[in-house]
Amino acid sequence: MIQQLQEGSASQTASESQDWHDLADRILAGERLTDEAGLAILRCPDDELLDLLSAAYRIRRRYFGKTVQLYFLINAKSGLCPEDCSYCSQSRVSKADIPKYNILDRQRLLDGARIAHERNAKTYCIVISARGPNEREMQAVEELVPEIKRQYSLKICTSLGLLTPEQAARLKACGVDRVNHNLNTSSEYYQEICSTHTYEDRLATLRVVRRAGMEICSGGIIGMGEADTDVVRMALELGDVGAESIPINFLNAIDGTPLEGVARLTPRDCLKALCLFRFANPSREIRMAAGRELHLGSLQPLGLYPANSIFVGDYLTTKGQPPAADYAMIEELGFTIAPTQLNR
Repeated sequence: MIQQLQEGSASQTASESQDWHDLADRILAGERLTDEAGLAILRCPDDELLDLLSAAYRIRRRYFGKTVQLYFLINAKSGLCPEDCSYCSQSRVSKADIPKYNILDRQRLLDGARIAHERNAKTYCIVISARGPNEREMQAVEELVPEIKRQYSLKICTSLGLLTPEQAARLKACGVDRVNHNLNTSSEYYQEICSTHTYEDRLATLRVVRRAGMEICSGGIIGMGEADTDVVRMALELGDVGAESIPINFLNAIDGTPLEGVARLTPRDCLKALCLFRFANPSREIRMAAGRELHLGSLQPLGLYPANSIFVGDYLTTKGQPPAADYAMIEELGFTIAPTQLNR
């Protein structure tokens, strides 16, 4: 849970004077963002947005320079999920028209790794729709990961649902570097979007991932009807769990899901949210993830001032923009793609 707020910390500067660069100085000096400062960021007047982005970029530049990390994901098992997450087109309550299939065969998954390599991605993300992996799926990952690492210079991230300590240990042993398991929203709001598992279940999986010695990838979804306070609490919680990588998704209200038709975000809202997560987690990868093309529109390049990574290609059941557009966006900003060679 969120730590007790500290008196006289960075929050007063932002909430009272809205001096975003002074707030950035405090964060760079090691102060922890408080919920008052987080709310001030989300509620930043539009007239101050460019100042906020400039301050967030100073933090991003300290830790990541002008580089952009590229990720590539594959939907290794689509649909067929017994959970009832209201945002997800693959859940049991979804009527969305999507492909449904069990885990892809070895060659299809290897082809995905090749594409990730060709697109200059640093990390290949293998995702299945499930409450948790069954034995067949675990064995498929265990057999595949060493082969991918023999052929390509890729980090491997898996997103397999809820994990037991034994499963996490097996993933570590086969060479998985990182596990994705998103918190998605705050603990207070979680019951509004899912009833088949709890927020604590998700935290438990992050704990077993850490104990197994793997990195944590965990983020959330903005625009599901949550309050600003829920977004701030999630941002701070992700700092508490020590997530190395934080993907920020913007709700794509897919037809056939319980959240169909929900549309609450403006491009400016999205930029402020990205800034929040940068201020709250200054040294961590912030990924501008699914929904960026839909919600940020022509302002999408500005998202790379607080964020430092993107997926290059499609998402789980929705399309991303063509990779050429991503490369052009990075180049036109004067940024560069982060090196893909791993330290072995």
